[in-house]
Amino acid sequence: MALSLIEDVKTVSELKKNLRAVFLQIHQTGRPVVVTVNGRPDVVLMDAALFERKLRTVNLAALLAVGEEDVRRGRRKSARSVFEELRRGRKVSR
Repeated sequence: MALSLIEDVKTVSELKKNLRAVFLQIHQTGRPVVVTVNGRPDVVLMDAALFERKLRTVNLAALLAVGEEDVRRGRRKSARSVFEELRRGRKVSR
């Protein structure tokens, strides 16, 4: 999903004049549209389904970062010990 600087950057005036066409473009291409105000990027419009996928990706990356930090700090256990604790019905400690 590469952004096209020619097709996917619109001024706020273009957006106001062609709102329906811009929405159609977003849905057809699957790419977001950057809206500029006074020549500077201001907002990004994207399909709601694409936004949800991106949000899930960001959330997963945040969870993975926590786990990676635990590994860096040496807070880890072997899979065998975790499964053993689960078998014994204990809450798995951190």
